[in-house]
Amino acid sequence: MKRRIALALIATLATLPAYAQLSPVERRMTAAVDAQQEPAIALLEKLVNQNSGSLNAPGVAKVGEMMRAELEPLGFAVQWIPMEAAERAGHIVATHKGNGRGKKMLLIGHLDTVFEPNSPFQTFERKGSKGVGPGAGDDKGGMVVMLMALKAMKAAGTLKDADIEIVLTGDEEDVGDPMALARADLIAAGKRADVALDFEGLSIEGGQDMGSIARRSSSSWTITVKAAGGHSSRIFSDAAGDGAIYALARFVSDFRKELPEPNLTYNVGLITGGARATLDANGIEATASGKTNIMPEIAIARGDLRTLSDEQTARVRTKMAAIVARPAPGATAEIAFGQDGYPAMAPTDGNRALLGQLNHVNRDLGLPAMAALDPLKRGAGDIAFVASDVDGLVGLGPSSTGDHAPGETVDLDSFARQAKRAAILMTRLSREVRK
Repeated sequence: MKRRIALALIATLATLPAYAQLSPVERRMTAAVDAQQEPAIALLEKLVNQNSGSLNAPGVAKVGEMMRAELEPLGFAVQWIPMEAAERAGHIVATHKGNGRGKKMLLIGHLDTVFEPNSPFQTFERKGSKGVGPGAGDDKGGMVVMLMALKAMKAAGTLKDADIEIVLTGDEEDVGDPMALARADLIAAGKRADVALDFEGLSIEGGQDMGSIARRSSSSWTITVKAAGGHSSRIFSDAAGDGAIYALARFVSDFRKELPEPNLTYNVGLITGGARATLDANGIEATASGKTNIMPEIAIARGDLRTLSDEQTARVRTKMAAIVARPAPGATAEIAFGQDGYPAMAPTDGNRALLGQLNHVNRDLGLPAMAALDPLKRGAGDIAFVASDVDGLVGLGPSSTGDHAPGETVDLDSFARQAKRAAILMTRLSREVRK
């Protein structure tokens, strides 16, 4: 009988490779994560119910204080970096000193949401395994997963040796101006780090968790065309030309025909023209006037440009400028590129290797390997500001749907899965000797 039981146990273990490669301390971390599920959801509710729209400086600061209260007991030295000069609330920068031998990790998240105090969507509601609320996924859920992983490391004794710096920006959804000031602390942290882990949401494709090793850039462009006015009966003549609007339409059409290439998009978000036309200071509202029998003297178009590398950005901008420099009958044109955009996070070999390490964790947890997500399916984000200095991964937060819209919903079951991945990955990285 005992022999049959032993053989049955051996056979069962052979079919359960899930935790076969986890060390005893890693098993303790997974158990610690599971024990945190309900307290984590309670913290999420507290964070979500405090409005922290990017422009609500007092609200963002209050969320920052809530995160300080969670991080300091874990041994982090927490600073509040005010950002009044950039017309935003500020950032949390928290530092944990380890033994100085392992990889130094930068963890990235953000305190703010897109939902300002005037939004009708303000409170958290639990619906079974789902949580509905402003920022429940993006990124208050991400910050909760980060805390779950760190607390699991603390419980298992692995946090004490880990060198970790956390930057929680207060304006990820609406970056302050000047951007160089608003992102100076994050960029400096990236230069100190060996690895960057971004706790924005997990992407799922076809039911499979995906790894994100790239994010595209986001920058703006503006074309302004000026032409001679006059009676509309003269349009297309050699003397009068085609007017400003036709010239602008030709440039935009040429963009569509001539610029396409992999990983590139270029949207026209706003267009206006007439006898007179202006944009507001933020470039998001236009006013125009004109008559059907008057040739338009001005036309303006604004749009965005998204690329997978800074080299691609430079190359495409050169092509756009060349198109706008083409002769336009009776008109002059210029294109200006915004200097306040997000850089690209290119899919480097270092990022791929880091995803490979995460997939070793997945294997040992008995989870499927995570393929690299198509970067066209992920927007710009803060990790791109450090991507030129450090290898990184995106998407260590929970999975969610409907982000940035009323009804944003986070999958509460994904919290433990993501926290286990993060805790084990960070523990293993902390034991890799720095080069």
